[in-house]
Amino acid sequence: QVQLVETGGGLVQAGDSLRLSCAASGRTRSVTMAWFRPAPGKEGEFVDAIRWDGEAQYADSVKGRFTISRDNDKNMMYLQMNSMEAEATAVYSCAARVKSLLPRNILLYDYWGQGTQVTVSS
Repeated sequence: QVQLVETGGGLVQAGDSLRLSCAASGRTRSVTMAWFRPAPGKEGEFVDAIRWDGEAQYADSVKGRFTISRDNDKNMMYLQMNSMEAEATAVYSCAARVKSLLPRNILLYDYWGQGTQVTVSS
């Protein structure tokens, strides 16, 4: 079992930056972690994911503006969001899976946090 808790959400202005954190506990060794957010007509929109060794993947919509990172010693994952736009407004959820691939399919993740609200005002 893996438990995930997100923090760091809030209200920012367009163009600002914000960093989300995801604290993991339980069987966190070598898990792949990711961020998702809701999207119209989708189960959930993939934002980015990071493997235990730091290899990462990004959705095209956030590439160059968002950075995912993790600190394995602290069991933490982070999402640095820069140059934020109103379209980034969403509840961001942290997810984890035991296997090491970096899927973009929400259904392939086994563990979820409760989510943290990010609101970008324009």
